[in-house]
Amino acid sequence: MDPDTVRNTWTDRAGEYSPAYYAHHGPNDTSAVIRDILSGHLPRDATVLELGCGSGRHLEHLADHGFENLSGVDINAEAFDTMRETYPALAAAGTFHCGAIEELIEGFDDGQFDAVYSVETLQHLHPDVEWVFEEVARITGEILVTAEIEEPAHESPSSDPDVNYVDNDTPLYYRDWSRIFTSLGLVEVDVVHGDRDTTRTFRAID
Repeated sequence: MDPDTVRNTWTDRAGEYSPAYYAHHGPNDTSAVIRDILSGHLPRDATVLELGCGSGRHLEHLADHGFENLSGVDINAEAFDTMRETYPALAAAGTFHCGAIEELIEGFDDGQFDAVYSVETLQHLHPDVEWVFEEVARITGEILVTAEIEEPAHESPSSDPDVNYVDNDTPLYYRDWSRIFTSLGLVEVDVVHGDRDTTRTFRAID
């Protein structure tokens, strides 16, 4: 599957795993884990960016717990329509960018965000755009959090052990996030193994 095809599966996604789907389910245990991590490292006025924010359920949870300076990136325009309907205060107060991560990330300044995080988003980036990971490290001022699926939860229909498919059409690439981001100069300071995701916290080095 080429990068354009991968992007298109999320640009136009409806039904299961769509922005409306996640808005219906609302904040979850991962939202609380992200909140606890950021609360332990940063003040409430820290600048926070979510990569793959969808309709904003994790950001909404942060806003509900006092975080004030929230931003997000998502490839699906419907995400922001859903956000305005479901979380209108967040949509009005936050800063949001519609487009693919690889199309937007170079426009952010070095260390622009005190915290950057992703929840099951970086795992879907095509291998041809793995250069994005270096950009993620570059824009992180203090804390990076990755909450990604690192190992197969069930037998994959793919013959490649490093990739699985969501609904048999959307690739999920298993990656060693610890190795990736420590090789880019960040220090891993915590890891939480959940039933589905592994959440890793990295600190940027001054």
